[in-house]
Amino acid sequence: MAQRYGTPTSGGGGDEGDFRRRRKRRGPRGGPGGGSTSRSTMRRMAPVGPPKTVMLPSILTVAELAEALGVTPIAVIKELMALRMMATINQQIDYSTAARVAEALSIPTEERVNETRRGAATMTAEDRQREANEDPEAVARPPVVTIMGHVDHGKTKLLDAIRSANVAAGEAGGITQHIGAYQVELQGRKITFLDTPGHEAFTQMRARGAQATDIAVLVVAADDGVMPTTREAIAHARAANVPLVVAINKIDRPNANVDRVKQQLAEIEVVAEDYGGDVPTVEVSALEKLGIDDLLEVILLVADLQELKANPHRPAAGVIVEGRVDGQRGVVATVLVQNGTLRLRDIVVCGATWGRVRAMNDDRGRKVRQAPPSMPVEILGLLATPEAGDMLQVVADEQEARAVAEERQVQRRIGVSPDRPLRLEELGQQIQSGRAKELRIILKADVQGSLGALQNALSRMAEEQTVQLRIIAQNTGAISESDVSLASASNAIVIGFNVRPDAAALRAANAAGIDIRFYDVIYNLVDDIQAAMKGLLEPETREVTDGYAEVRQVFRLPNRVQAAGLYVLDGRVLRNDRVRVLRSGTVLHDGTVGSLRRFKDDVREVAAGYECGVGLDGFNDFQEGDQLEFYHVERVAAS
Repeated sequence: MAQRYGTPTSGGGGDEGDFRRRRKRRGPRGGPGGGSTSRSTMRRMAPVGPPKTVMLPSILTVAELAEALGVTPIAVIKELMALRMMATINQQIDYSTAARVAEALSIPTEERVNETRRGAATMTAEDRQREANEDPEAVARPPVVTIMGHVDHGKTKLLDAIRSANVAAGEAGGITQHIGAYQVELQGRKITFLDTPGHEAFTQMRARGAQATDIAVLVVAADDGVMPTTREAIAHARAANVPLVVAINKIDRPNANVDRVKQQLAEIEVVAEDYGGDVPTVEVSALEKLGIDDLLEVILLVADLQELKANPHRPAAGVIVEGRVDGQRGVVATVLVQNGTLRLRDIVVCGATWGRVRAMNDDRGRKVRQAPPSMPVEILGLLATPEAGDMLQVVADEQEARAVAEERQVQRRIGVSPDRPLRLEELGQQIQSGRAKELRIILKADVQGSLGALQNALSRMAEEQTVQLRIIAQNTGAISESDVSLASASNAIVIGFNVRPDAAALRAANAAGIDIRFYDVIYNLVDDIQAAMKGLLEPETREVTDGYAEVRQVFRLPNRVQAAGLYVLDGRVLRNDRVRVLRSGTVLHDGTVGSLRRFKDDVREVAAGYECGVGLDGFNDFQEGDQLEFYHVERVAAS
């Protein structure tokens, strides 16, 4: 311990003698020959006793951490290297990393939270909704609705029909502008619609912590029925725990078949009310403007069952729907107010930027001075463009706004996420601490038969566990970016059975920290899930993907051996790697590299953007268009 803190250990009086010699050299206070020692010197000389808890900020540099812990920066850098992090003395790290370094040095720490930043500006969407529901001054607010569905099933036309039917007949100019959200009125009650591009945007907003939607309207064409995109939209709405209303569109078409649509929905467990289920369905025609009022009435009925509330007397909190830079007006942001009332001249924090509200317009371009709960408005006055899904909060003064925004800028720059996705190995710890009540899974398999077998095995296992197992989406085919987006928004784990992600999905998963597990034996999959839910799963090894390549040409060699001409799409391919052959996302072969060549030369690796030839041990069934995933397995150090 003495050596760690830099205290001399050379027998009796050694500390005092060393101190006097250094003091004599320094000179008098403020000069070169004496005076008091520095704080760091006094800390090094302090008697070694039980370590005290060190308070650390949420973001700090390596040098600041070393100073706080009373060790040298080299000691901190060595511990970071043991954690597989390469850092310089001026590099910033987050508190969780700093705490792991301190733990390795046997120094207890706690995070120091600035009291001015502990308020509403750092609350999550769930905290805000819970606070609004428990507020004694809360009153009913309009519901917020998102329309989702297949791209050709009439979402845009339905939105236009709803909006145009609610524009006053004598209003000059009709619909004056489009701000990504708008309100309509029926029988004196308002409904807010979010005009998002689809379930992907809806989920991306949720992944950023914005639970903005109260009700999802699923549009299904009566002449086309349920499509793959329809299934995805249902999975995303379910993952968000948002109630569904089904709008069966295009009933004016001669080949419309409403009963067939309801039957298809029932097969994927979306059972209409007239089929004995709990999902309301409304028949509409966006083109002929039929059933629009019926749809709005059903939306209001579902909203009444939810008892949506907010307190209009509080400082405003909301979510950014979209942000952009206007050539004449500067930064323009569309805000959906969720609680409180937003007023002109309010100081707001939006994600990693802030500003003062200089002007507000409603969805029809009219200037307004305030915006109550569930009202969408355009605001001017932010210093930088916010991102869709950023949370907006009114704060007391510019000093607090600037402090919160700057801290978030640092967190984004160093890649710190306040809500890191759950990994399977961590589930046991969360179960024991009582924080984990549910394990969410996205299940992908190569064929429908495998998918059914996995569902049965997991459902039987779920009945025996205290933690609830929830499959929020299931499908066949390769793991896609949409699956990764859903996992990010839902804090879910992706399970792939005989399927792999494509390069884009893998990059997205790595960036978001999503845990993707691959299996080719059902029992191994079930055993891992069961062990995780009992808190017994321990990480031993992990796969690291080195690169992807595509087969551009197939060569037949003597002795019926095949070789493939590859183009390296991403990363690099290594001679000592293992390799999987993927066809439409399905794993055909998993083995080792037999040979790797550039022209006629054997090489050890080939980087992205180059061509090469490869032969695999025990595989002779290449086809043009096949993808090869090169990877290696490494041991994970016990923590």
